[in-house]
Amino acid sequence: MTSLVVFTLFMLLVNAEKRILLNDPDVILSQLHALERKVDEVTAKNAELTAKYTTLSTHTNAASGGVFVRWGRKECPGNNTELVYSGFAGGSWFDHPGAAAEFVCLPPDPDLTTKYTSSYAFMYGAEYDSGDFLPRANNGDDLPCSVCRSTVGSSVLMIPGKSSCYDGWTLQYHGDLVAGNYAVKAASQYICLDEHSETLTAGSHNDNGKWFYPVKTVCGALACPPYQNDRYLTCVVCTK
Repeated sequence: MTSLVVFTLFMLLVNAEKRILLNDPDVILSQLHALERKVDEVTAKNAELTAKYTTLSTHTNAASGGVFVRWGRKECPGNNTELVYSGFAGGSWFDHPGAAAEFVCLPPDPDLTTKYTSSYAFMYGAEYDSGDFLPRANNGDDLPCSVCRSTVGSSVLMIPGKSSCYDGWTLQYHGDLVAGNYAVKAASQYICLDEHSETLTAGSHNDNGKWFYPVKTVCGALACPPYQNDRYLTCVVCTK
C-alpha cells in the first residue's frame, strides 16, 4: 500500500513538472527553434534532390535525342530540332559493282589525309538524275543535306509510303521516297527526299555519281490493294 502511495505521488509530481515545462516560454521557444532547424534541413534536402533530378533529366535528354538526315535541304525542320551540320549528299559511283550502298551526308569542313597510297574506295557527290524533279531541280543538279537532332524525341522513324506520322509520333518532314536507278550495277538504299528539296549552288553540271530517282510500286509480291501498280511512293520522317 505504501508503495502504491509513493508511486502515485511520484506520477503526480512528474505530471506537474510536465505542465510546468509546457507552460514555460523558454521551453516553447526552444522547441520552436528545434522545429525551425528541422524544417530548414528538410528544405535543403529537397533543394538538393531537385537539383540532382534537374541535372539528371537534362543530361538524359541531351544524350537521348534522335538524329536524322533531312535529304535535299540545308536546314532542319525547326520542330524541336537543332542543326548538327549542313552538308552535301554523296555516295558511290552509280555503276560500280562494288559500290557502297548507302547515301551519306558529307560535312562542309572535312578533315582529310594522305596516309594511304594504293587501296581505296570512292566517294562521289549525289545528283538528281531524273527530269521528274522539275521545277525544284534539273537533271544533274547536286543535293544538299542537313544532319538534325531532335531535342525532345529519342527515336527516329522513316516510313515509306506515308506522308503523315502515326499517332504519338511527331512529324519532322515528309516528301518522296527515292533510291538509285534499278538498271545499274551499284546497290543503293531507300531514303526520304524532302518535298521542298533544294539544289546546291554551282552544282548543276551533270557529273553523275550517286543518283536519286523517285520510287514507284510494282504489284505482284507487293499487295495491291492497298497499293496500286506504277504509283510513286511518298515518305515521312517522324520522331518520338
